[in-house]
Amino acid sequence: CVSLVAGAAAFVARAPISPSLLPRTDGRSTTKFASSTVELVEYEELSLPARAGRPLKVAIAGGGVGGLTAALCMLKKGFDVTVYERTAAFARFGGPIQFASNALSVLKEIDETLFERVMDKFTFTGTRTCGIKDGLRSDGSFRMTDDSISYLWDPEAPADWFVKFPLKECADLYGLPYTGVIDRPDLQEILIDECKRINPNFIKNGNGVVSYESRGKGKGVEFTMEDGSTADADVLVGSDGIWSAVRNQMYNEGGIKNTSKNGKKRQGCDYSGYTVFAGETVIKTPDYYETGYKVYIGPKRYFVTSDVGNGRIQWYAFFALPPGSKKAPSGWGGSARDEQADPEENLVEYIKSLHEGWTDEVMTVLDATPPESVEQRDLYDRAPEFLRSWADGNVVLMGDAVHAMMPNLGQGGCQAIEDAYVLTEKLAATKTTAKIDESLQEFYRARILRVSMVQFMSRLASDLIINAFDTPWSPHDNLGKSWKSYLTFFWKPFLQFVIFPLQFAFLYSYYPTGNISETAKALEAKWKDVHFESAEETFALAEEGVVRESTPSFFQKSEQPSTVLAARK
Repeated sequence: CVSLVAGAAAFVARAPISPSLLPRTDGRSTTKFASSTVELVEYEELSLPARAGRPLKVAIAGGGVGGLTAALCMLKKGFDVTVYERTAAFARFGGPIQFASNALSVLKEIDETLFERVMDKFTFTGTRTCGIKDGLRSDGSFRMTDDSISYLWDPEAPADWFVKFPLKECADLYGLPYTGVIDRPDLQEILIDECKRINPNFIKNGNGVVSYESRGKGKGVEFTMEDGSTADADVLVGSDGIWSAVRNQMYNEGGIKNTSKNGKKRQGCDYSGYTVFAGETVIKTPDYYETGYKVYIGPKRYFVTSDVGNGRIQWYAFFALPPGSKKAPSGWGGSARDEQADPEENLVEYIKSLHEGWTDEVMTVLDATPPESVEQRDLYDRAPEFLRSWADGNVVLMGDAVHAMMPNLGQGGCQAIEDAYVLTEKLAATKTTAKIDESLQEFYRARILRVSMVQFMSRLASDLIINAFDTPWSPHDNLGKSWKSYLTFFWKPFLQFVIFPLQFAFLYSYYPTGNISETAKALEAKWKDVHFESAEETFALAEEGVVRESTPSFFQKSEQPSTVLAARK
């Protein structure tokens, strides 16, 4: 055995050294694979501002919030980034999107200017009272009461608020900015503008990615667009939404939006069991400045309202209905708006009929909503991908393309932003093209547990509220007498003191900025005055007879008026 080793060493010592095996000086590294015939494969070194090599070339399919955030992260690292977006041009469309404290921390870590511009357009909700209200017992006056159980022994004690959420307390725990909302068009404009400051030609519109071919380790990926043209990159990022073309190929899902006969599964997504109606209105409720968002609970449904800035209230009505229970148009999120099932039907009156016996607070908001602005969407979500990686060679999925979730916790966009940041950090640490596929697998492993927990909690929130919660039991009336009512009542202290504090503490626990409590408090103080002035201006216009233009709605792709109200009397 020793003689064999010695002989091999002597052979290597006598063998002439090929120039091709000497260290390279042109930014490339050489790796040798052992086989019957020696094959040399070259991998290229990847640069950063302080590292030699060439920039990593990244193609991003989809120019939504996740894709644009990833583009900005990567451009700031010096990557060669191109976004391929299927829409012909960006237009102002889509309603407000919630950014929780964890997402705001990531935005600030990505870019200080980006964070400041987002804050200029932001409406804080987490600084005010948010929580669950009794959809039947709230007295209709929008009064502010506590969420104690004193109504059990005092029939005069208010039972309006069931449980309040510790949003501010959990943000203060980590020293983070408070949860709030920003209009999606404003966010997209900011992200596009910041990307264009680095590379004015970073985005290509009107030609989305439809398929790809990963060429193997270190050899990049070739992808095909809608018009049949092809391009290549080191990495393809599938950030093309819940009905992702990249995902469809990676997981062999049988076609984009491929739907089962019963409508309960679409391109690998399960129908959640819920459909949601949505609308937006301008109304000054007595609690407008004191509340952020409210969830009214009742039998088999719930109704959510949220301040979204400039005097506007956004609402959602969730119902347990079969898929395809079509009533309202669905131009949700800027997609092509289809027609109302019955053009003559007043959708506000229809939704009110489904809330018969509910508090006048719900009816007041609905009565102020233009019926033609109401839209609807069946809700689909995805199970966590524990058994399938998010990456296939040099291709990776992120955002809704791989972990679409129910909207109850407002974490869909937040998790896409976390994806963008973590993916960029993993790729920035990749020194040669030989390591790209490994880096994409590291990204999957780094994100799967946290994202899966958020998916689970988002789905659980819907299931509990609709299927397990009901009007809480009270000894003073007959509004809550089912077994669900008793269960809801007994859940109250656990929700109030254990479950919700742990839930929000977990959601906010990813914060790459570290503690920035002084920044958070300064932002809140500055925002209060701006919020009051903009809302009062809107309310004054409404009193003068200027009404909100209801068509096109806030979901539909459109050019918005210069103010939140259209000049129409």
